[in-house]
Amino acid sequence: MGANVEKQAFYLLKAVGKAHRVYGLFDQGDRIAVAVSGGKDSATLLDLLRRWTGMPRFGLVAVHVLAGGKGCAGEPDVDALRAWLATLGVEYELTTMEPAGPAPAGRPAGPCFHCAWRRRKALFLAAQRLGCNKVALGHHADDVAVTTLLNLVYQGRCETMPARIALFDGRLELIRPLYLIEERNIARYAASGAFPFNPTTCGKDEDQRRQRMAALLRRLESENRRVKRALLNAVERPALALNARLLHKAQQSEA
Repeated sequence: MGANVEKQAFYLLKAVGKAHRVYGLFDQGDRIAVAVSGGKDSATLLDLLRRWTGMPRFGLVAVHVLAGGKGCAGEPDVDALRAWLATLGVEYELTTMEPAGPAPAGRPAGPCFHCAWRRRKALFLAAQRLGCNKVALGHHADDVAVTTLLNLVYQGRCETMPARIALFDGRLELIRPLYLIEERNIARYAASGAFPFNPTTCGKDEDQRRQRMAALLRRLESENRRVKRALLNAVERPALALNARLLHKAQQSEA
């Protein structure tokens, strides 16, 4: 692994550290299940977390969810992925998601949604079985910005995906350590030779709305390179103001 890879990893880890300082992603003694799909984002996430030398200290388990039966065109080379995981010195597990069945009531009917739903279910079950208290996903700053645009344009809500959220009454937490890292920097890292295999992406992404918002984001970014930060600020400022008002009200009631 060349000096360029090490240099890029250093700067990406600084962004992970900043996300931790802002959102409190890690706690001492965490056991984190890292979702590894075989794509560039999740591979970068695992590689950066296993390089983490700061505080707090935590343990890692890489979890890859196999499709089980006939997968889609985006399924990775599992043998190559397994060989890479074995070289990292990180505990890992390959688990299989449940077979496709009838669509859950009230849910969208698209096959990609149900595939993602079953993968997420298998991931959470594996994390609990492996004794993990957190699950780390590879969503990055572009995903955050696109989700914000989707909610604004189609739902009329000023919301985005959170950096940290409690699930199942607090028994498990979901964190996104790449929250402040742009996709182009992840792509550059993957292309620099950080991985001994070719990261893949799903070949059947049918979410046309998300693709349209991603295209809109690229156009906006050509005019304002800080548009992702601006969108995140627009979402977070009202939440911070509300929290401050609630804290002030609670302090007054205690006085």
